[in-house]
Amino acid sequence: MTTATLQPTAANRIAALAKQLKIDSIRCTTAAGSGHPTSSMSASDLMAVLMSDYLKYDFNAPHDPCNDRLIFSKGHACPLLYSMYKAAGVISDSELLSLRKFGSILQGHPNPHVLKWVDVATGSLGQGLPIGVGMAINGKYLDKLPYHVWVLCGDSEMAEGSIWEAFDKASHYNLNNLIAIIDMNRLGQRGETDLGWHSEIYAARARAFGWHAIEIDGHDIAAINRAYGEAMAETTKPTCIIAKTEKGHGVSFLANKEGWHGKTLTTDEEAKALAELGASPNMVISVKLPAKTAVAKVATGGGKTPAYELGTKEASRKAYGDGITALGYSDGSVVVVDAEVSNSTHADEFRKAHPDRFFEMYIAEQQLVSAAVGMAVLGKKVFASTFAAFFTRAFDQIRMASISNATIRLVGSHAGVSIGADGPSQMALEDLAMMRAVYESVVLYPSDANQTVKLVAEMAKQSGISYMRTTREKLPVLYSAEETFSIGGSRVVISSSQDRATLVAAGITLHESIKAAGELKKEGIHVRVIDLYSVKPIDAKTLREAATLAGNKFVVVEDHWIEGGLGDAVLEVFAQSTDRPQVVKLAVEGMPGSGTPAELMNAAGIDAAHIIKAVKNLI
Repeated sequence: MTTATLQPTAANRIAALAKQLKIDSIRCTTAAGSGHPTSSMSASDLMAVLMSDYLKYDFNAPHDPCNDRLIFSKGHACPLLYSMYKAAGVISDSELLSLRKFGSILQGHPNPHVLKWVDVATGSLGQGLPIGVGMAINGKYLDKLPYHVWVLCGDSEMAEGSIWEAFDKASHYNLNNLIAIIDMNRLGQRGETDLGWHSEIYAARARAFGWHAIEIDGHDIAAINRAYGEAMAETTKPTCIIAKTEKGHGVSFLANKEGWHGKTLTTDEEAKALAELGASPNMVISVKLPAKTAVAKVATGGGKTPAYELGTKEASRKAYGDGITALGYSDGSVVVVDAEVSNSTHADEFRKAHPDRFFEMYIAEQQLVSAAVGMAVLGKKVFASTFAAFFTRAFDQIRMASISNATIRLVGSHAGVSIGADGPSQMALEDLAMMRAVYESVVLYPSDANQTVKLVAEMAKQSGISYMRTTREKLPVLYSAEETFSIGGSRVVISSSQDRATLVAAGITLHESIKAAGELKKEGIHVRVIDLYSVKPIDAKTLREAATLAGNKFVVVEDHWIEGGLGDAVLEVFAQSTDRPQVVKLAVEGMPGSGTPAELMNAAGIDAAHIIKAVKNLI
């Protein structure tokens, strides 16, 4: 039903479903002894109308590209979502009552690791709508399908900056297939929200960002129906529906009462509440199926793998741009998003060759990662790039992406003190530690251009969260274009039977280590040099062999803070060893300033001169 008129019988059916959703939200949270029943009850009427007449979704084929997408950005209201699953007939009542129990598929917040009808994990507020932007971009511009993306937002999360990044980008891309529903129930965790029930302020802000805004009573079935019909008829703008609701609506001692956020009812309170609501209809409804439409095809072919001559110089950031451009010719699912620095990350090489698959997120790194997640869970191979330092702003989005079981590829340029005069605000010095901490992540740090291209291609095959750190400076090409590099590997660059220690490095410090090894050799001191381009997973076998063959001594050199980077990664390899090697870590320990790359690396103690000194002190 997409008209503004709602017949009495239909209204009664929807009201009955809404009552059932409220009842089940209470029952499952009381059984769990924890959860958010009142936050679920406020949105029950909104979801009952959506589920009855507007959502187009095949529960038997949750990954059908034609399905509408539904995101509970207010993930704590998942008792309502799970109650909807019961009403759709895809989970049983006993499964519903297993909410939050150990081993249950119904966790405390939606999690796609265990629920096939959930696209993305939510619960960290402010992320559902930005992800919805990515999904809507995918539908409108990539797959070119008529599905809609419905996002249920809490009014508390409207204080998050990431929400307004999403509002901005949604209007920029004219995402008329995106519908945000604000459950304006007035009460947050500790009291009234920022704007309370001032729907006119939410509406004014939405309109200022270029959205179509509709203010309604979120418990008026007919008004909700009219708003959804109006939203679906919108042809140019995203729509924001601001629904005035009551937390705990339908039960007198819960409705609009403070102190009930995240609080469940006792069994006596449950009985009292259910008596007010009346008997559950225990309905099972048939959700409308989507119309079958073909996904748009992308022409592929042409292009060639870039190659760089030995002895020349090129920056790995440029090789990243060349590498993704080549991938774009052979794989139509490759998409690139960037944060208004594509002329520095060199993602603009992809934009020039494949403009229909490049999306500018401007200086909005949280939206950058969220858009990547939204496209990725719908089947795109997304690369997201910006300066490495600025991914720290989006670390919550990155960690939530891993919970979402999303596959995204992040590329950070301009890392370390070696970027030079820009100073410490631009120098990523914590990115390796940050990305190593992400669940089952891959962390790569290539040392030359040909290696970078090969590792970009490997990232495209990788599942989960992968991160590549690229270098600003042009560096000598060490490897031929014919060489291969695997995730989890390393490369022994220099070795001999007389090695007395091992230098471990990656990126720019590998080149400093090679210089140092050459100078040491002139003095009769032989050292092994390992290019640890795969920081995680790490090549433990090669490191252990080096310990055996090169005096059980290591100097690890990195353009990164001393905590959490290459040095700690190497130490972890030997954590359980009975014969632990001596490991000296050369890394950035003092706050850098401006200067030339050479001056800054010398000041940090990570250039060839300091490596030579460390080796002599060690042996």
